[in-house]
Amino acid sequence: MSSDTSPRGMESDQSLAEAEGLPSHAERAKARFRRRAEMARARRPKIAVVNYGVGNLWSIANGLRRVGAEPRLLKHLVDLPKFDAVVLPGAGAFKPATAFLEGQRRDVEEAVARGQPLLCVCLGMQLLFDESEEGGLNKGSGFIHGKVRRLPATMKIPHMGWNQLAVLRQDAFLEGIRSGDYFSFAHSYYPSPEEPSVVLASTEHGVSFPSVVAKSSIYGTQFHPEKSGEKGLRILRNLVKIVQERAA
Repeated sequence: MSSDTSPRGMESDQSLAEAEGLPSHAERAKARFRRRAEMARARRPKIAVVNYGVGNLWSIANGLRRVGAEPRLLKHLVDLPKFDAVVLPGAGAFKPATAFLEGQRRDVEEAVARGQPLLCVCLGMQLLFDESEEGGLNKGSGFIHGKVRRLPATMKIPHMGWNQLAVLRQDAFLEGIRSGDYFSFAHSYYPSPEEPSVVLASTEHGVSFPSVVAKSSIYGTQFHPEKSGEKGLRILRNLVKIVQERAA
């Protein structure tokens, strides 16, 4: 006898499981994540690097490996509960990246709801916001309210190379990082959040823009930590430490 694998059939199975007092899919995913979190301090944290067709995947993976993590490239986000943290890397265009994520949005939302640390780099950070001016007005994920805008035309675009951070708010993610430290940038657009409290650090390039943001377990950097020398590795090391402390 064949089983009903349609969405309606799956919903029926889920309802039956709930009626019988069995854990739901979301509860099982949370339980798997908790088990992985409990093990994270005793081993190298397993970090998913989301492969949505942008560059720098191997670069960020190598950076994570250098600071004691075990990175894995991942296309199917339904597997996120198997990991201790998630990285959305960044180099590419906003619209194609949002198209990839939109099809797997629920998996990202569930990761955020679990408190799974999420690091979003450059383009990845911009994807956190409601919308972007890049390539017309395009909808983002809306995890952080605000808009991604183009850098001023009076400045050299793209903003390439080394620039300084001004640390505005202390956070475990910025442990060991001070105002005046240099990081590597490569972008033409910048996020403009509605909530000033999410901004941990800013940078100047014709306009003062957020270069580090944080909200709950979500972290974003407009610069590329994997290309920013020892200070960039410190950022990644801080991420690993956050994962391990959540497991304590």
